[in-house]
Amino acid sequence: MFRRREPVPFAFLAEADRFRSNVAPPPRERSTVSQIAGRWLLGLTIVAGLVGSLVIGMPALTLSHSAQTQQPQASEGR
Repeated sequence: MFRRREPVPFAFLAEADRFRSNVAPPPRERSTVSQIAGRWLLGLTIVAGLVGSLVIGMPALTLSHSAQTQQPQASEGR
């Protein structure tokens, strides 16, 4: 009914979750001013592109009043 668990062939695998390293990773390098400016410019370019596409695309998404008042020719009974 109950199976016995087989022993793990590598004991260090069973204890790997309890292992903590005493070696600290090296500190992160600080970004230079040019790297920070480059990231800001990239972000600003992406935002400007999205806003520009919305500004240019909005007239195509709106319905003109003349298109709403026209009726199709098929409804005139011809």
